Amino acid sequence: MKFGIDRLLAEPELRKPLIGRRAALVAHPASVTQGLVHSLDALAACPDITLTAAFGPQHGLKGDKQDNMVESADERDPAYGIPVFSLYGEVRRPTAAMMDTADVFLFDLQDLGCRIYTFVTTLLYMLQAAAAQGKSVWVLDRPNPAGRPAEGTTLLPGQESFVGAGPMPMRHGLTLGEMGHWFIRHFGLKVDYRVIAMEGWQPESAPGFGWPESRIWINPSPNAANLNMARAYAGTVMLEGTTLSEGRGTTRPLEVLFGAPDVDARAVLAEMERLASDWLTGCALRECWFEPTFHKHQGKLCNALMIHAERPFYDHRAFRPWRLQALAFKAIRNIMPDYPIWRDFPYEYEFERLAIDVINGGPALREWVDDPVALPGDLDAIATRDEAAWRENVGELLIY
Repeated sequence: MKFGIDRLLAEPELRKPLIGRRAALVAHPASVTQGLVHSLDALAACPDITLTAAFGPQHGLKGDKQDNMVESADERDPAYGIPVFSLYGEVRRPTAAMMDTADVFLFDLQDLGCRIYTFVTTLLYMLQAAAAQGKSVWVLDRPNPAGRPAEGTTLLPGQESFVGAGPMPMRHGLTLGEMGHWFIRHFGLKVDYRVIAMEGWQPESAPGFGWPESRIWINPSPNAANLNMARAYAGTVMLEGTTLSEGRGTTRPLEVLFGAPDVDARAVLAEMERLASDWLTGCALRECWFEPTFHKHQGKLCNALMIHAERPFYDHRAFRPWRLQALAFKAIRNIMPDYPIWRDFPYEYEFERLAIDVINGGPALREWVDDPVALPGDLDAIATRDEAAWRENVGELLIY
């Protein structure tokens, strides 16, 4: 199969509209060709393309910034002499001066298929800036490694943030190329937009179910280390809104349901099975221990549950990471009613709302966890309704 960047480089007809126009690239470490050449180098070497600028999203063009709210500075590329602008530094939205450096903006980011992964919002901001400045945006499409399933409640009006670009569920099931079409329709943007579609992507095919086995995994961000993480992320990212460790400071971040020095993982698992055993299907859960070298609970021994959404334990259609993570929170609350689950310090530059509400696009999940009489069916009813509405909303936009 071919990703968008591979087709652009291989097919001269696709590049014709770029001849005589200035091009900028939005990229990160996973922006590579099938031969593992970085897109910046590949495009710079292409005689049909005049590369005049590059942009890096959160974690930087090089992917060197580890945590959230760690900014990257603008710089100049030493090999090509072009400016490299940070979209996670002094600004999140590209400025008019940045947009003046090119005519066509080639967006080549590997996404994880989750609303909170900020590359989704960066695409929206780029489209809005291009619409305002009369520029073109081309998405060089890449797979959604989490595949087509949609899961979670819809982000509510007024809950928008850098981790919540619009009213979509946590797990959206789209590629970034498809997401661009939805943004344009939903926000009424008038922008010259094009998707260089993949060739041969089969999101429903085993065993990858979104990620082709012919392609190796490269971290799109420092803590996105493998396909297991990408599958679990729509649930485990919610740990960022809690006092529980998501495994940062270990070699397997965002692949655990929780980690803490004062929580009994076996007891939590037993309560999860009692509450809603069907929410645990599609993966294996394994008790483990870790001691974070940095971040939450640094230097303390944490008891945890590890998620294995991978062969032979993975069932693509049964695995529901958002519900799985919600159930872990509910189990902890039931066992330890006074446990301080929710983080109360700033998250992604949101200083007023609780981080868990910012992440979920509203208070519904937190309120369900904290309500002692709320049952799994109560949350499931809200999510099932929102998921069905989203699938109907985006159905006509699917390219693959």
